[in-house]
Amino acid sequence: MTAPTTLNIIDTVKRFLGVKKNGPRVKLIISSEKLETRVALMEDGLLEEYSIERDSDRNIVAGIFKGKVRNIEHGLKAMFVDIGFEKNAFLHFWDAVPAALDSGIEAVHRGKNQQAKKKITAKDIPSIYPIGSEVMVQVTKGPIGTKGPRVTTNISLAGRYMVLMPFNDQCGISRKIEDPKERLRLRDILTNLELPEGMGIIIRTAGEGQRARFFVRDLHFLLDQWGCVEEGMKTKPAASTLMLEPDLIARTVRDFLTDTVDEVNIDDLGEAERMQSLVAPISKRARKLIHYYSGAKPIFDHFGVQEQIDKAFLRQVWLPCGGYLVIDETEAMITVDVNTGRNKGSKDMEKTLLQTNLEAVDEIARQLRLRNIGGLIVCDFIDMKSRKDQQAVYQRMKERLRRDKARTHVLPISALGLMEMTRQRAQESISSTRYTHCPYCGGKGIIKSMMTMSVELQRALHTLMKRHQDDIHEFKVTVHPELLHRLRHEDDELLADIQRRYAACLTFRADPAIHLEKFVITNAVTSEELTV
Repeated sequence: MTAPTTLNIIDTVKRFLGVKKNGPRVKLIISSEKLETRVALMEDGLLEEYSIERDSDRNIVAGIFKGKVRNIEHGLKAMFVDIGFEKNAFLHFWDAVPAALDSGIEAVHRGKNQQAKKKITAKDIPSIYPIGSEVMVQVTKGPIGTKGPRVTTNISLAGRYMVLMPFNDQCGISRKIEDPKERLRLRDILTNLELPEGMGIIIRTAGEGQRARFFVRDLHFLLDQWGCVEEGMKTKPAASTLMLEPDLIARTVRDFLTDTVDEVNIDDLGEAERMQSLVAPISKRARKLIHYYSGAKPIFDHFGVQEQIDKAFLRQVWLPCGGYLVIDETEAMITVDVNTGRNKGSKDMEKTLLQTNLEAVDEIARQLRLRNIGGLIVCDFIDMKSRKDQQAVYQRMKERLRRDKARTHVLPISALGLMEMTRQRAQESISSTRYTHCPYCGGKGIIKSMMTMSVELQRALHTLMKRHQDDIHEFKVTVHPELLHRLRHEDDELLADIQRRYAACLTFRADPAIHLEKFVITNAVTSEELTV
């Protein structure tokens, strides 16, 4: 594959400055190591955002590629596109049709003469993109498990304050910006931007309150970037990378280093100096925000981040009131169980339950961001009789999910006390990055009890002794020490009865290296292993 064209950190650093607003004290803590980079966003000392990027992991989400159609599956209504990876990318016919604006955007008409275009439907896609044709695609979901990446032809380039859509001439403003006066001001800015014909833009939530010149600068940068992508599409061969998202530090500058940030601490001197030198021409205030941390303790330990990470990624997460959550990731969905725990509360039990559920909502929304988990999520809240209390929990969840950059959709609490929701799943969860399946239990988290193993061993002995009653009279059994302890102290009479019944001799040997759920039975004379 040819070398990717990435966003220049100079341009990403330039797009974030303003006047500090009222709110919590916000710190960015960055740990830059040889194998991985970690970024933590702290609000009043509480970990709110956490990201990891490793050298061995290529982040291809939002990357743009020149691919070649390798196969068309009419039954799936999808194409498989070679973009240079081991598995071909999945392109659904719907994702190959120029899409309308996202539901989170309110369209703005710029007043230009827009000619009616022929409507393209999914039926037209196989003729537009036959096998062997070249196509420009953007990754919307990275490879997860055995599945390849998912792509779209609806290209979009994200800047600090806006998103450029080269193939979609509609413009809009994020619906998360709710102030009518601010929306009107942004409409005026949007309509006055000099945008090439056939292209559209979306003003992001981060654009709220920003000056017009910031949008002009953002647009010029995005158009320059798009020019590089177009040039690559013309000159590079198929299955080439045209553009990748920047590294984690650069993305952090673009997405998090806003006017709300009070302080940035990084433990890499080279990165700190580079960021300071890039920011200095733009703002003296911005340069003063960035500090190099040279302490003896790891930076995450010094600022209390590591302790919070360790607690946050436990299966059981405690709440301030004494209640707790139990979070389980399965193949089909994420389940969250809310329990009162140590929270005995006051005499008003309904008030206690509401308090626990509201605290659970805050922590669930935080945990989804920290763990980067997505897909179908089911939250089992403590049962509340009051419909008013149920609605309060639902509204609290909607409010807490607003800050989540991933798309979410949440439903009210059902009659069974369950809240169902979905969260955009663009890449593997952080737990998948940090952990691997236990080689002992295979990821189940449970193993057979020693009583179960004793029963299975005795069953196997009965079967083998009946089968070899005429030719084998001495058996050697190798088991784990824990199982041998059970056999000697609790089941010794049962084993003696087996020996008497078949006139056989059993010899047991402990082997710490053998799996707890395994045992080996051999012919004591020939050492031949016997199988049931």
